[in-house]
Amino acid sequence: MNLPIANAPCSWGVDDPKNPYLPPYRKVLQEASAAGYSSIELGPWGYLPIDAVALSAELERHSLSLVAGTIFDDLVSEQNFSHILALTHNICRNLSQAPKAQKTQGSAFSAPYLVIIDFGNPQRAKLAGQYALAPRLSDADWNRMIGHIKTVSEIAWQEYGVRPVIHPHAGGCIEFADEIDRLAGQIPHQTAGLCLDTGHLYYSGMDPVAWLDTYFARIDYLHFKDVNPKVFRNVLARGLDFFTACAEGVMCPLGQGAIDYPAVRALLAARGYQGWITIEQERDPRNVQGSLRDVTESLNYLRKVGF
Repeated sequence: MNLPIANAPCSWGVDDPKNPYLPPYRKVLQEASAAGYSSIELGPWGYLPIDAVALSAELERHSLSLVAGTIFDDLVSEQNFSHILALTHNICRNLSQAPKAQKTQGSAFSAPYLVIIDFGNPQRAKLAGQYALAPRLSDADWNRMIGHIKTVSEIAWQEYGVRPVIHPHAGGCIEFADEIDRLAGQIPHQTAGLCLDTGHLYYSGMDPVAWLDTYFARIDYLHFKDVNPKVFRNVLARGLDFFTACAEGVMCPLGQGAIDYPAVRALLAARGYQGWITIEQERDPRNVQGSLRDVTESLNYLRKVGF
């Protein structure tokens, strides 16, 4: 298939820019390039340089481009929405001005993407992957969130030419099968695409291959992860929140976990997917010494099985 494959700063443990243990961003860029990637995600706002000129210079120094930026925040509350709007403008401005990932033939919506993820409800984060226990949003809260996502999507596309994609995420308020179905019924593809993540689908009780097939026509961008099944069973049995589970190694290099990537490859080949894939492996940044090895192994594995 020879699909374009990127990585993201979370593979070096970079999720919270306030975490005191984060590696220097130049280490992440250098290692992503050394591992064989030509593109990377922006990571949390404020980790990479926020000045577009400085950001472009750093990316070019390491022969990298930007494939996507991410809003990873509370999309439900009205009180937080002014922050979300400012974040949308800041991220999309940099995505539109920095070196962009290569366009892909046959893909209706090319990079860069704005990946939109709801996260911020502590009870949902605590009960990630636990369908029967996780509390659901009221209709009023759900509809407010949908309205916020539509507004963010319109800003990204109409003002910056950045394609918005919605990412269901373990521990967020858009996680489980019924929530993905409900979201897809309320937000048309012309407004925003989907970024489905194999690891999050598995974590939340879904078969990644089946769900990629079901929503293939809505998918503009993909995230690939793998899940260590032994660690996964253990962290769910102990009721650990999502990021504690990641710190304990629930995510592993591709090909070493529960997800059948040859089957994913067969499906995407049969359906004619030609877009970008970004590999992610959330981890504790205090274990960053394993990142270069793991992101290299994951890329080599995908190429070996025909991506």
